[in-house]
Amino acid sequence: MQNKIPRIGGRIETKRLVLYLKLNSMKNKIDILSKKLEKSRLGGGQERIDKQHAKGKLTARERIHFLLDEGSFEEMGALVTHRTKDFGMEKQIFPGDGVVTGFGTISRRQVCVFAQDFTVFGGALSETHAEKICKIMDMAMKIGVPVIGLNDSGGARIQEGVRSLGGYADIFHRNVMSSGVVPQISAIMGPCAGGAVYSPAMTDFTLMVENSSYMFVTGPNVVKTVTNETVSSEELGGAMTHATKSGVTHLTATNDMECIEQIKQLISYMPQNCEDVTELLSYEVKDEVREVLETIVPENPNQPYDMRQVIGGIIDEETFFEIHKDYAENIVVGFARLGGRSIGIVANQPMSLAGVLDVEASKKAARFTRFCDCFNIPLLVLVDVPGFLPGTDQEWNGIITNGAKLLYALSEATVPKVTVITRKAYGGAYDVMNSKHIGADMNYAWPGAEIAVMGAKGASEIIFRKEILAADDPEAKLQEKETEYAEKFANPYSAAERGFIDEVILPKNTRRKLIKAFSMLEKKVVKLPKKKHGNIPL
Repeated sequence: MQNKIPRIGGRIETKRLVLYLKLNSMKNKIDILSKKLEKSRLGGGQERIDKQHAKGKLTARERIHFLLDEGSFEEMGALVTHRTKDFGMEKQIFPGDGVVTGFGTISRRQVCVFAQDFTVFGGALSETHAEKICKIMDMAMKIGVPVIGLNDSGGARIQEGVRSLGGYADIFHRNVMSSGVVPQISAIMGPCAGGAVYSPAMTDFTLMVENSSYMFVTGPNVVKTVTNETVSSEELGGAMTHATKSGVTHLTATNDMECIEQIKQLISYMPQNCEDVTELLSYEVKDEVREVLETIVPENPNQPYDMRQVIGGIIDEETFFEIHKDYAENIVVGFARLGGRSIGIVANQPMSLAGVLDVEASKKAARFTRFCDCFNIPLLVLVDVPGFLPGTDQEWNGIITNGAKLLYALSEATVPKVTVITRKAYGGAYDVMNSKHIGADMNYAWPGAEIAVMGAKGASEIIFRKEILAADDPEAKLQEKETEYAEKFANPYSAAERGFIDEVILPKNTRRKLIKAFSMLEKKVVKLPKKKHGNIPL
């Protein structure tokens, strides 16, 4: 009876008819909505989803599902469609228009996210696609939460011409406006070419998936035409290329799931925005003496050791999350926890080029320092540096301005800054590596630390040149003068006498000292001179 139209036989039957028509109309509207949402969820269709899976890649929605807490995702713009009527585009309408946007939580912390859908026009960016991304970036700024972009796109949608290019520029502008306000993370999980690369380049961290993602301004075909070089997409702009050669990517993953887990771990070390601080995990202070630190640095000043062992002996167990691991290996940067507190670490690495500062190391450390300063993450600087790398290659590639970037970044940083000199601190590199002179709050040195203009041998050859040349045995005289210079300057005590070092400490007490120092500095306030902004030597 309920499936038949009721007969009209009076006022009661008329009311039933009206109610029936209303219910039927509502059911039709619900059906329409359900179909539109279902079509949006399917992206480019099951066949294209299967092709995505065949490549070992997750879909945009699957990536969001695994990234966010279960059931926390709230989508925005699921029914947005493009407005193009040229080239038969009016016949190809996909709700969502190739990008999934919305908000949710990671470990109960609010984030905004967008994921490009390669199954729809190859993830190509249109005017409306860009508008969706801009909308979620604006929302992240309004509510003060990190924004995460999962990139998988063939580039601008060429059928739209300048409108798609304008869409990219709109995103770039928001990247700049968001910089230093909320953390921005980009995961490259497929192609990212042409103008599209500049958005990830302006975010705080870029992650890439090996063998399925690439980034370049011009592709292999254009390179072949213009320069006559033959190169594959992987060689030109693959994950390992950017992790080792260009430094464009900060982290690499073997597959989509590992990349997603890295994003979750990365987020855990940072606050929601520039006015927030990272969560202080509960931690019970114990004895904190670490005997292992007593035996890491060799007695031979020229013998290398792994600074990561020093880091491991200082921080909370298994909390070190290294950034840029395969790029500029003569310096180590990353996040860790110390007594439950999130900190950033910048450390010379004696295992690579003796820990010297060069062009790449300076840029790597400066970039990381500025991120930590943007988001109130205290900095620990571990120093074992023999100086800046000499040579024509370094000078011609701008070691002067690039070394100045690190000097500028550490000088400008107002977060708590603590330095530990584990062995060598020579020349201008001593100044640059968070010395007391450029604003470090607490400076410690181990008893074997050598703080001087240069090494004892080089200094002796210059200072005592005439005496050495006039000696009956120049080699013995050099050895004598080298020992004399080392006893006078190659130690931490001259610096400590002048207050450049706050305390000379036993290595085993380093962790305890640092926990207390960072706790003391927790409420540190520094007022910088009023200005629009500084002019860092770019």
